[in-house]
Order: sequence, then structure tokens, then C-alpha cells
Amino acid sequence: MIVYPPRQSGLAAEDNILVGNVVLYGGIAGEAYFRGVAGERFAVRNSGVTAVVEGVGDHGCEYMTGGCVVVLGPTGRNFAAGMSGGIAYVWDKDASFARRCNTGMADVFPLKEAKDIAELKAGIEAHFKYTRSLVARRILDHWEAEINRFVKVYPRDYRRVMEENQKTVQA
Repeated sequence: MIVYPPRQSGLAAEDNILVGNVVLYGGIAGEAYFRGVAGERFAVRNSGVTAVVEGVGDHGCEYMTGGCVVVLGPTGRNFAAGMSGGIAYVWDKDASFARRCNTGMADVFPLKEAKDIAELKAGIEAHFKYTRSLVARRILDHWEAEINRFVKVYPRDYRRVMEENQKTVQA
């Protein structure tokens, strides 16, 4: 799914709500690219969709169990409440995201792993390809500086299981 405002609209998409509340509720598969901001409860109960969006309202990725969400903009409060699976990458441009993330079940990490960085960059490149996002273009143009502003939201139990599986595969 690819959603963006009409090219002739003159809107700064990253400053406007493009899609409403509960978008991708219970999504199980596929890809979604939104050039603009989503309302509240974006990707709630997402279990398999890969999505890129330029900001979300309150309760983003709530009860998420799988998939990957990239947020290229601000988030509302209570991000990741009840998140038990999947991964979210958030562009924490002003280092304020930690105050809005619910860490009851998930932790917030700086991006260090090459695999995570590659996954994130591929998502942003696809977002630019499909939506011509100015935000994505600016991030990609200044990748070496901007990568340091991203954080990874990783559910605690999911992380433990993934790490145990990795040890089993390596043994």
C-alpha cells in the first residue's frame, strides 16, 4: 500500500495527518508506505506488515506482535505499550522519544547492528522510491549523521527468544 498527498496539493506531508486512527490494525502481511503522519494507534496488533510512516499519534505499535515499523517523525505518548514482537525503528530527531515510549515490555536501543542498519536503510529507500518523501530524501542524503538519531524499539521477551534461536542455529 502506498499513500501520499496529491503532488499539486502543496502540503508539507510530514507536517500533516495523512491517514487516520487505527491504520494497519491487525495487519498480517505486506508493505505500507505513508508520506505523511498517521493518527492514533498506528499498527496496533500488527503481526507482519512492514510499514514506513512520517509520524504517529498516541499509542503507536500498541500490542504489536510482529512486522517492522519505521517512523520518520514524531510519535505520540505511550508508543509500544504491550508490544510483544516485531521491531520498530524511530527517528529520534530531538532525543525526546524515550519519554513517550512505554518500556513496560520493550526496550529502546541505539542502532549498532549492521543487520538493523541495513534493514532500516532499505525501508527508507523503498519509502523514497514509492512516495518521493522529502523526509526520506533528507535522511538518505545525510545518512552518516542521521543514522545516529535512530533508535530500535525491541520487545524484551521477543529479543530473548530471537537471541536463543540464534545461539541454537550457530551451535
